[in-house]
Amino acid sequence: MKRLMLFFFGALVAASAAAQSWPQKPVKFIVPFPPGGATDISARLLGEKLGEIWGQQVIIENRGGAGGGVGAAEAARATPDGYTLFFPSGSVVTANQHIYAKMNYNPEKDFVPITNVVSGPQVLTVPASSPFKTVKNLIDYARANPGKLTFGHAGIGSQTHLAAENFLYQAKIDALAVPYKGEGPGHAALVGGEINFFVGNLAAAIGYINSGRLRALGVTSKTEAPQLPGVPPIANAVPGFENTGWFGLVAPTGTPKEIIQKVYQDTKKALEDTQMRGRFYAQGLAPVGNPPEEMAKALKEETALWAKVVKERNIHVK
Repeated sequence: MKRLMLFFFGALVAASAAAQSWPQKPVKFIVPFPPGGATDISARLLGEKLGEIWGQQVIIENRGGAGGGVGAAEAARATPDGYTLFFPSGSVVTANQHIYAKMNYNPEKDFVPITNVVSGPQVLTVPASSPFKTVKNLIDYARANPGKLTFGHAGIGSQTHLAAENFLYQAKIDALAVPYKGEGPGHAALVGGEINFFVGNLAAAIGYINSGRLRALGVTSKTEAPQLPGVPPIANAVPGFENTGWFGLVAPTGTPKEIIQKVYQDTKKALEDTQMRGRFYAQGLAPVGNPPEEMAKALKEETALWAKVVKERNIHVK
């Protein structure tokens, strides 16, 4: 018994020492969408700050496709040593399992939560040359011309897809969905006039809006986003409408708890930095930084919610 106790004590000390010395080499964030989207922007901002805290580079690896599923599958297969972490948007780990009949990963079994990093609203945008000046203009046209409008999204099951579907459902209109490999390509297509509108994350769209290449018609929050003064909530035209996106960190199952806790604590520290908060604010993102157990509870609740929505909207990929 004494030997057994010494063994467990030694293992505990070793694990603690490993966490304290981690990381001893660069850490990789797998981002399941191409550069230019809100997931990528959030990961790069956090990665830069964590790199300073850790004294090691944080490498961003973009692996787009299948609504985030390609990157998720790669992250799920990674060695659980803390050197590969997954930075998804919420839908990748809460909605995809209800949408895709076949997936190469299981969100509940393959990942352990670390923290919800940031959250923020989406914004409905149209090309600068679009005839639509308000959300009501777009809705009225869609009702008079069912199925004539097209909207882009970052892949079936992505937050941008689900936000748009939620808008169509509550506005009682129909439009043709056009998938892209990420928000960056989708917004570029919108600027080029390939599609009629996009319900994208504010962080990914704000640059296009500020440069005059896209026109913002409405935000998905209940009130105006301070970064877009004068742009009304979509709820003004669609009573009760609201939609929020979030982006967080999870790790492959089996990653030592001590490392999970260290990543959480260091991320929380990064998010408390005044300069960091300002940089996220400029992108329309609010720091969250909840502990692993709270994120786990939120994931469970959101997964159950999307199961109902996906079934009701009949969003499926065979």
